[in-house]
Amino acid sequence: MNISAAQFKAECLKLMDEVEKTRQPIVITKHGRPVAQLAPVPADTTSLFGYMKGTMRVKGDVMAPLDVEWSAVSGDEDHLYKGTRRPAKPARKK
Repeated sequence: MNISAAQFKAECLKLMDEVEKTRQPIVITKHGRPVAQLAPVPADTTSLFGYMKGTMRVKGDVMAPLDVEWSAVSGDEDHLYKGTRRPAKPARKK
């Protein structure tokens, strides 16, 4: 739909309601040349918060302790760090 700038000025609020209702843009013209467009705001404003909701399932007890000892605790990868500065290992709990 095309409308002149003078008509747009006179009916602005009504035209805004129409665009919201029909979701169709209106082209505003000056001396027959298109100069602006009144378009609806996109309805889907996606947010990063919660965008992955429903995409995974938890299997098993996520709070249960693991039966695997971490390399950082057991020291079985210490040979990879020879010659580098590492903080002293904390005492292991038994």
